[in-house]
Amino acid sequence: MSQGYTAKEVESKWYSYWLKHDLFTSKVDDREPFTIVIPPPNVTGVLHMGHMLNNTIQDVFIRHARMQGKNACWVPGTDHASIATEAKVVGRLREQGIKKSDLTREEFLKHAWTWTDEFGGVILDQLKRLGASCDWSRTRFTLEEDLSEAVNKVFVELYNDGKIYRDWKIVNWDPKAQTTLSNEEVIRKEVTSQLYYIKYKLVDQDDYLTVATTRPETIMGDTAICVHPDDERYKHIIGKHAIVPIVNREVPIIADTYIDREFGTGVLKVTPAHDTNDYEIGQRHNLESIDVLNPDGSIADIAGFAVGKDRFEARKLAARYLKENDLLIKNESIQNSVGYSERNADTVVEPRRSLQWFVRMDDIVKPALDAVLNGDIDFIPTKYVSVYKHWLDNIRDWPISRQLWWGHSIPAYYMRDEVFVAETKEEALVMAQSHFSDDSIQIEDLLQDPDALDTWFSSWLWPISVFDGFKEDKREFDYYYPTQVLVTGWDIIFFWVARMIFAGYTFKSEKPFEKVYFTGMVRDMQRRKMSKSLGNSPDALKLMDHYGADGVRFGVLSCAAAGNDLLFEEKLCENGRNFTNKLYNAFMLIDSWNTDSSELAREDQAAIQWFEARLNQLKSDVDKAISEFRLSEALMELYKATWTDFCSWYLEFVKRPKGEAYPAAVKEKSIEFFNQLLQLLHPFMPFITEELWQNLEERKEGESICVQSYPTASESRDKTWLDYGESARRIITGIRDIRQKASCKNQDTIKLTVYGKPSEAYTAFEQLIAKMTKAESINWVDHEVDGQESFVEKGATFYVDTGKTIDVDQLIQDLEAELSYTEGFVKQVQGKLSNARFVDNAPAAVVDKERQKLKDGLDKIEALKKNLSQYKS
Repeated sequence: MSQGYTAKEVESKWYSYWLKHDLFTSKVDDREPFTIVIPPPNVTGVLHMGHMLNNTIQDVFIRHARMQGKNACWVPGTDHASIATEAKVVGRLREQGIKKSDLTREEFLKHAWTWTDEFGGVILDQLKRLGASCDWSRTRFTLEEDLSEAVNKVFVELYNDGKIYRDWKIVNWDPKAQTTLSNEEVIRKEVTSQLYYIKYKLVDQDDYLTVATTRPETIMGDTAICVHPDDERYKHIIGKHAIVPIVNREVPIIADTYIDREFGTGVLKVTPAHDTNDYEIGQRHNLESIDVLNPDGSIADIAGFAVGKDRFEARKLAARYLKENDLLIKNESIQNSVGYSERNADTVVEPRRSLQWFVRMDDIVKPALDAVLNGDIDFIPTKYVSVYKHWLDNIRDWPISRQLWWGHSIPAYYMRDEVFVAETKEEALVMAQSHFSDDSIQIEDLLQDPDALDTWFSSWLWPISVFDGFKEDKREFDYYYPTQVLVTGWDIIFFWVARMIFAGYTFKSEKPFEKVYFTGMVRDMQRRKMSKSLGNSPDALKLMDHYGADGVRFGVLSCAAAGNDLLFEEKLCENGRNFTNKLYNAFMLIDSWNTDSSELAREDQAAIQWFEARLNQLKSDVDKAISEFRLSEALMELYKATWTDFCSWYLEFVKRPKGEAYPAAVKEKSIEFFNQLLQLLHPFMPFITEELWQNLEERKEGESICVQSYPTASESRDKTWLDYGESARRIITGIRDIRQKASCKNQDTIKLTVYGKPSEAYTAFEQLIAKMTKAESINWVDHEVDGQESFVEKGATFYVDTGKTIDVDQLIQDLEAELSYTEGFVKQVQGKLSNARFVDNAPAAVVDKERQKLKDGLDKIEALKKNLSQYKS
């Protein structure tokens, strides 16, 4: 093993080794499966902090399951990401002087596939650098042939069941991408807008209505004025007509209970083509719908005003026209909610009437809602159950067509005003020939729908389609489905999580996963979301270059509680790198020990029995934390147990003077302990643990820590030695604190006098206490001792004679400060124990621990008061 730990070299070596020996490959067998499907990153993507967090968590779960002997299967893959990828390709073509509009669909798709082949695998290669132990032989792509066939199959099935339909509706329109968006792809933002108060003159009357609107650019599409039927101010004009300014069109004045009498003037201009609520009013009152916007957001010819101008420029022009023609009464600033495109963050979404394909959601929702509410699918943390329920209770039909070329083409074919929905064009041809009783119809006569399907319409099938669940041979699907856990961000609970649950129950009458672990958002220390524009998002690859993959994994996991945002700073990765170095140095120390056949000393036996008990407790705590999805707590327990308990205490307990040989049994036991610590740590920090495990002893080619049995706690958990060791550590720490106050040098010895009955813990660790504190003598007495600093441990008072002159005033000050702190601590514990809710609901072990803290604290207060009275008298 080379001197010094070089992360990049080690990581590359062992990842290649794992792949060479197929250690991540999963095949159907008789073991219990443990399956995770990766949230497929966009094919346009590169690794960012969110990916690092999400995939590290998945890797911990999958490596832990693999070491438990389960058939661990982690399916990787990428999403074709219609809007994002098409935008990338269009941008690249623009750089080459090519417009999308100058290409045929087939020509454009060739460019898109070239781009995908060139960049599509980048993020998966980056995940390998992170240590992701996916079964790469199973890598899937949402636009590959088999998955595309699955999409066509379910589209046809839903259409034939009456759950997919095509209709004119108001949709969310992204003028930049020029496609419709679902409600979930619209980000609502509070912005400052201008509210314009406009005169709408009444026909045949010398009067006008005042209409308040934030969108004067849509006036040209007004087809009615609406008031509330019970509004006394306007009852007399219902049924009359008003004149739409700018275009001078006469429109009816109608009444509808939708109107909010308190907003603005209580009068609404109705523009059915440009507002969802206006559209519904228009449907109820049979109003004309006039679309005054082009797909790119500019003003259409039919408007007759500001034609060709951008909608926001047209807003200014309309306001100026109204003011110049004495039709604008006033305008004022207001705060209102405006929708922005989730894909193009700077683009305001436009409500627009459009002919689109929709999925009826009413019947699909119920089993998916019930599954989460009754606990068949667990959400972690549970707070997202109410979020999920609220959304499903208010769900609307899902618009699934997108005005894009990159994506799954809609399997609908048109001829003579009829539509034929079929999995293939050949099947549609047979349907058309049968429908028209005309065998002369040719395949070229059919025109396929020009739109693509919403990307989520393929990814909602992901847990089913990656195991070919729509094919005849369902052996793999039946074995791996449902999957065990989905790890994903809470921000796509509606986009993806809910829809996968819909698909699972709709097509397979079964949940797609047992649990959903929601990660938080990665933020900086100022709680800002990480973004390139803010410059607060570190380069994930550079972090790994600098701190090593294990260091970065440690950094993102060390403070990543489920569902809570992660406050990230590079210091966390530095802590991780320091930990890898600590592990490496511990290995080098143990490896350097020379041994002989000497017997174990009594202090060696005590140290070994203590750490054996500590390790058993650690196994139990870590296993419980992982099973309860408390990964951050599990990692920090391992960190403290390894760094503090093993390296700082155990190795010091058994340490020999330089050049002195160690009993062979000490080295063997130390290697055994270290080996188990490495195995416990492996799911979290795979590279350093593999490197050290391989070098602890001679291994055969193909052996790996990643397929070793994960350490489990023994059933007999005698805490005696654990308690002995903890007591001994407190005694040693107390003595060291006094030595430090007295400015004892390392070579200085002390004398120790103990008043009280020797505890079993003290007796077992007596030699170690003397060794670790440089106590030249230890005397038990039956009386209190004057003039020496002391502390209490398990009813015994330890007096430390350092041979130094005591500064009594400083000592009194220190004792008073310690007494004040201890009294505050005791008060805090008493408050917790006086809380009936805590005592009744907390585990008995936790309550007992608090009671022991109280007893120890009260004993300490009594001893401190005795000491103070002694020095003050």
